[in-house]
Amino acid sequence: MTDLSRLMNPKSIAIFGDAWAENVIVQLQKSGYSGDILPVHPKRKEICGIPCLSDINQLPSAPDASFVGVNRELTIEVIKTLSKMGAGGATCFASGFLESESEGTGGGDLQAQLIKAAGDMPILGPNCYGLLNYLDNVTLWPDQHGGRPCEKGVAIIGQSSNVLINMTMQKRSLPIAYTVAAGNQAQTQLSDIASYLLDDERVTAIGLYIEGFGDIRKLETMAEKARKFGKSIVAIKTRKSEKSKQATLTHTASLAGGAVASSALMERLGIIEVNSLAVFLETLKLVHTFGPLKGNSISSMSCSGGEAGLISDMAEDSRINFRDISPQQTSILKDILGPIVTVANPLDYHTFIWGDEDKMTAVYSAIFSDQFDLNILIMDIPPEDRCDATAWDGAFIALKKAKLRTGANIALVVTLPENLGDELMELGIVPLHGMEEMILAIDASIHAGEIINQNVKPALLTSSTSEKFEILDEAQSKKALAKFGLRFPQSQSAKTATEIAVASDKLNFPVVLKGLGIAHKSEAGAVILKLQNSEEVKTAAEGMTGNTGYLVEEMVHESVAEVLVGITGDATGLMMLTVGSGGVMTELLEDTASLIIPASRKEISAIISNLKLSKLLNGYRGKPSANMEKLLDAIEAVQNYCLNTPNLIELDINPLMAQENNAIAVDALIKLEKTK
Repeated sequence: MTDLSRLMNPKSIAIFGDAWAENVIVQLQKSGYSGDILPVHPKRKEICGIPCLSDINQLPSAPDASFVGVNRELTIEVIKTLSKMGAGGATCFASGFLESESEGTGGGDLQAQLIKAAGDMPILGPNCYGLLNYLDNVTLWPDQHGGRPCEKGVAIIGQSSNVLINMTMQKRSLPIAYTVAAGNQAQTQLSDIASYLLDDERVTAIGLYIEGFGDIRKLETMAEKARKFGKSIVAIKTRKSEKSKQATLTHTASLAGGAVASSALMERLGIIEVNSLAVFLETLKLVHTFGPLKGNSISSMSCSGGEAGLISDMAEDSRINFRDISPQQTSILKDILGPIVTVANPLDYHTFIWGDEDKMTAVYSAIFSDQFDLNILIMDIPPEDRCDATAWDGAFIALKKAKLRTGANIALVVTLPENLGDELMELGIVPLHGMEEMILAIDASIHAGEIINQNVKPALLTSSTSEKFEILDEAQSKKALAKFGLRFPQSQSAKTATEIAVASDKLNFPVVLKGLGIAHKSEAGAVILKLQNSEEVKTAAEGMTGNTGYLVEEMVHESVAEVLVGITGDATGLMMLTVGSGGVMTELLEDTASLIIPASRKEISAIISNLKLSKLLNGYRGKPSANMEKLLDAIEAVQNYCLNTPNLIELDINPLMAQENNAIAVDALIKLEKTK
């Protein structure tokens, strides 16, 4: 891996450019950076009181880091010279590279030139601000920012410099150790930066703001390191709505778009995905303080029945388990709170003890001692400019005493976002902002604990495209899949109506007739059911148009449920296995779930259990249940075909008939990249 140590903690920094470069020097001086600052400018005598060098060749030695704030063409020349002299790295501020390629600016060629110029020297960007190292007072950044020096904290890495600036301005008591912009990820990718920062013992967790994954293999390696170190990765993935560029012929491809693939990849790698910046910061705060939660047992306290009911309702669809308080602690609480208060979780301890510091300490301690994975105390603090908040001092003192007495994991939650003091974080009490954000952040932290130790196989990656492809008709598709153990009805195929009628006599009637060479046969009227004899087959065949041949097969009798099984390639090269409700319900319900290939039998079984379809498979309202082992065998057969077919682009089985004693596929379509 490229050595980022000099770039991330430089002892000397060269600055190239004018106004934006001056901003970098302002920030370095403001932060108290103690290393050498070396501005280079052909016309200016000094910048911020520091004498300028007129030429890059006047640098006394190869700088550890550089800010290159000149135009894109000159950026390439500066990077080339820095690399040759053995510099430690640089951040490239200029835009107009690959991100502008769609506008015909030649940015793609320039980005390739930039990568070549850099050689082995690491660069951030282009089109990025740089880095903020709050642990070592390195602010290689051309704009204002809101972070402060800290001894340990989270590292936030992203491609949008503006989003990163905004996150440094947070007032949520989250200590930020590093903020690093990757821009276009031309050379140094998000995963490279994260992998390096994971080695820093002062970094407690990683936050990723992702626009593009970059090299999947690097991402896998980085995620494996994070799991090994027990450090959580929390991520927001943008641009999830973009569909793969390839033409889609199958139901699967239309249902498993870019958002599904990115979410499935992060789930597989143990990366916790959230969908808002607020939840992103709150989750990072929890895993920074406690690490991934070891379980889902949560307690909640407030002095309001309304808040107790609200949090209970809000947590309904989450992983949170408000388990009962133990009999021993219930007895203690009843003695303190009296007969009027109902001891429950979430607990409304009422206001009878408000202002009694000793009793509040005792109540808090009783709950905190009950071995919950996390304890929540809901308490809003009035604004000091309009109210007298001294009545809350006793509650804070009681909270701190209970924390010191029990050592429990505690979060103080305000129902509306407020700024709470950093002294709570210093005591190991996490201030959380907003009930909805709190529920989502705790849910994410529980999930982090569930997947932190999972073993992950490398994902199957393919370079197959849809530019030159062939589509196997249903008969060809079924023949290919049958070799891997997938079961189909007995069938015959032929080119003409007469031939298919004769062939049908070899089967058991009733049969179904299908037209070959048509992707969506039902919509085209190329599927005719319940034909009772060869004459009916011939008549039906003669009425079909637009097909290249015929397939006749025995009708599959009653099934427990119709299942969709498909495989499609994402634009990243990932291959996705999708399972869901099939038949006529596919588009109507959109009841599907996807996994990155290869997926284990256990993972496949788990996603099926979360589908609406699972109720039918398990025997709905006294009806028979499906043979799940046979169903899983069939799905694994489809996956095995994929693993042994490197030129596969799309595959669709719809429906796969899940029966009491079997699983039989009645339709199949395969799209392959042409290899010649």
